[in-house]
Amino acid sequence: MAELVYPPVIGFARVMFKAQGLRFDIGGTEHVPREGGALLVSNHIGYLDFIFSGMTVLPAKRLVRFMAKESVFRHKVSGPLMRAMKHIPVDRSEGMHAYAHALTALRSGEIIGVFPEATISQSFTLKSFKSGAARLAMEAGVPLLPVALWGTQRMWTKGHPRQLGRNRFPITIRVGEQMTPDENEKPGALTRRVRLRVQELLEDAQRAYTGRPNGPEDRWWLPAHLGGTAPTPEQAAAMDRE
Repeated sequence: MAELVYPPVIGFARVMFKAQGLRFDIGGTEHVPREGGALLVSNHIGYLDFIFSGMTVLPAKRLVRFMAKESVFRHKVSGPLMRAMKHIPVDRSEGMHAYAHALTALRSGEIIGVFPEATISQSFTLKSFKSGAARLAMEAGVPLLPVALWGTQRMWTKGHPRQLGRNRFPITIRVGEQMTPDENEKPGALTRRVRLRVQELLEDAQRAYTGRPNGPEDRWWLPAHLGGTAPTPEQAAAMDRE
């Protein structure tokens, strides 16, 4: 079936990014499979992460169907677009329907995108991963594709105003090699291994990042361990609980 909505949305996003002066450094796109199902697994630091992680598959002429919370599909603007782009709604009180939907899509050769931290990390460090992504990939018999994003939090993230004007922010993205389960590997072990790989990619993206704070008051987007004023992981966990 022809994709009538997704390509124009991508084109619009590219025009907007150019107008904003965003500078992209994307590495590892050669690891994206040219055909067949795969589960894209990314860290989550901003509201626009699905757009940026989805950009990694474009050189392979692929599209990503993201699993997103069901409330996004109820919005009068985003809802029709999300459905037309064949993203997958997730009702957290009834998650098996979304799981079955994603499983069918993976087996039919789609790339499915997930954020296994489940929510945005307000410390901008990697939170623990839910094991659902590993279970899904193992049951579908597809590889996991690890992705790390950095700089996207500067545009729009939880607890901070949007910066969607001409800001010229650098955005750094790293894609790792496809990962498959080892023989007799359990979902929990695979989850830990994938998280470790995303952590390595994230550190690589942070080292390569060319952006610098615009003064002392602009250190909010840097994690505490990198000299920033973002909450520590412990503080962020307490904020999530509240």
